[in-house]
Amino acid sequence: MSEQTSSEQTRALIRRVVAAWNSHDPARVAAHYTEDCYGLDVAIARPQIGREGVHGMFAAYYTAFPDLEITLDDIIVEGDHVAIFWTTHATHLGPILNIPPSGRAVTAKGVNRLVLQDGLVCETLTIWDVAGMLRGLGLLPDL
Repeated sequence: MSEQTSSEQTRALIRRVVAAWNSHDPARVAAHYTEDCYGLDVAIARPQIGREGVHGMFAAYYTAFPDLEITLDDIIVEGDHVAIFWTTHATHLGPILNIPPSGRAVTAKGVNRLVLQDGLVCETLTIWDVAGMLRGLGLLPDL
């Protein structure tokens, strides 16, 4: 298989992962991760371990933002390592990070570094604009 074909297959896989994120189904999301995956999200104090950890994290985000929609802005593929850049739009209708629902619409940008293994995500680092979300919720002033 050529490197270009492999890269295109990886891009297609990542599009399926993002489609799962947008499905609002934590079980569907978790199915794209290995049983022993390891994830870090800058907004969450503890890592997400295994499919159960992924499931719990996405369930919390879907509870807080039931209309969460992630738009894929760019994908960079380097072997089994992938960087994805995204923008999300959502309405804050449930608690998140000990913040009660505000009813406000928020937009945030972020990037994920994903490591793939046998067509599944085995490691992820999520870095996103938490401060921007807090400003959108009226909890931080514009700088």
